[in-house]
Amino acid sequence: MISVSGFSLRIGARELVRDVSFRVDKGMRIGLVGRNGAGKTTTMRLLAGEPDRGGAAEHTGAISRTGTVGYLAQDTHIGDQDQPARERILSVRGIDQLLARIRSAEQEMASAQGARQQKAMERYVRLDQQFTNAGGWSASAEAAQIAHSLGLDDRVLEQPLHTLSGGQRRRVELARVLFSNADVLLLDEPTNHLDHDSVIWLRDWLRAFPGGFMVISHDVHLLDDTVNQVFYLDATRAQVDIYHLGWRAYLSQREEDERRRRKERANALRKAEQLRAQGEKMRYKATKAVAAQQMLRRADELLAQAGEEHRDEKVARLRFPEPAPCGRVPLAAEGLSKSYGSLEVFTGVDLAIDRGARVVVLGLNGAGKTTLLRLLAGIEQPDTGRVVEGHGLRLGYYAQEHETLDTSLSVYENMAHAAPDLDRTHVQNVLGQFLFSGEDVDKPTSVLSGGEKTRLALATLVVSAANVLLLDEPTNNLDPASREEILNALRTYEGAVVLVTHDPGAVEALEPDRVLLLPDADEDLWDPGYMDLVSLT
Repeated sequence: MISVSGFSLRIGARELVRDVSFRVDKGMRIGLVGRNGAGKTTTMRLLAGEPDRGGAAEHTGAISRTGTVGYLAQDTHIGDQDQPARERILSVRGIDQLLARIRSAEQEMASAQGARQQKAMERYVRLDQQFTNAGGWSASAEAAQIAHSLGLDDRVLEQPLHTLSGGQRRRVELARVLFSNADVLLLDEPTNHLDHDSVIWLRDWLRAFPGGFMVISHDVHLLDDTVNQVFYLDATRAQVDIYHLGWRAYLSQREEDERRRRKERANALRKAEQLRAQGEKMRYKATKAVAAQQMLRRADELLAQAGEEHRDEKVARLRFPEPAPCGRVPLAAEGLSKSYGSLEVFTGVDLAIDRGARVVVLGLNGAGKTTLLRLLAGIEQPDTGRVVEGHGLRLGYYAQEHETLDTSLSVYENMAHAAPDLDRTHVQNVLGQFLFSGEDVDKPTSVLSGGEKTRLALATLVVSAANVLLLDEPTNNLDPASREEILNALRTYEGAVVLVTHDPGAVEALEPDRVLLLPDADEDLWDPGYMDLVSLT
């Protein structure tokens, strides 16, 4: 269990949380919500006991843990990337080590002879008994069941992590956390990259989970179905409002609280104004000077208690770039194929991206959607076929794992690298449009939340003059207001777009003219009937 006392959080000059105390205990199902940049991911990372990356976050107060904690981070590039996915999941309980020794004994039994083979057989029997006593076989079956429910089949589970897509790695980490048998789960955007059926399964699993959990999610259906408390991080007030209510009751109560705060502030300001006016009249009369001073002091106290007027939190004004002139077909793919070892991802992909084309790529998880975008972007090379760059091509690539950002650099340095012709003032102006201002521009990129990384990656696209955008899940990790900005940007962008998404709203905003189905590489004119496949792929 997790106990927090007197917790405050500051990143640079921004105070995000001030003096909050709470517990995460058995039976508590907490939704941690707030706008992008409010400190949700940093707070959860600190609760999990993870080290601060980059050292920008400063916190005070006590955080204590008893029992075990399972933490799903947004970063999927963790662990040994050469390890098979199945072993990565099993390793959370240490079962992978026994399993590896069993496999070693099996190989020696098959290759050795005589006395050596006999010893290998004896060792195998002993290890098999240990594995059985430790619940290994049943646990292995449990891990496989969780993985299958999250859309990871046996073929994927046998692959090394480095051969998996970002969405597959994300689901491996989620399966690992759910399999951990931890007393408390800390889940940062667990529905990212999940298809419709997997999301429904996860909701049912969380409802039946006997321990406690805290979840960061922009999936309101998940919150509505699973949480019984809501912690709202309000960065404008540096406060955490704790509601011991379910999601819908929380929304109603929060709206009522906002009305009450506005009314109380208006009353305090009116009373302070009256006291100040009366005090000013009396202060020059000797017989009433003391009373006047008391009135003026009380007016100042009321003004301080009233605080600043509540401001709606800012939203980044997201706009894609004005596309540079280009030829009729700025980008094309001819006969692309890609395999990882013996795993064939896809073959024979032909695609012509005409000027202003709007293409959606659909396919089940693992069908190669992200791989295709990486090939088109030149980040990976195809096994066969080629990518043809047309006249005037200016390419912009948004990666779901934010690989286009250098986490060793600051926010400003990443932006300056993307726009080397802009001076510091212009770079800061663009960053300001994406809500990076003051000391935020010098923050290490490594400490940014998923939503902040999304904003920074999109900011680098704005200065690119790209006439072809490759967008891989651009609405992930965004709060509803920021997501709507992305959708508006898609609606108004005049260049070509190749879009990979699970978000039906993003497809509707794009208004595609074509669809590419993977792994079969079938291309078709867009038809509304394909919309049913978007959330399932």
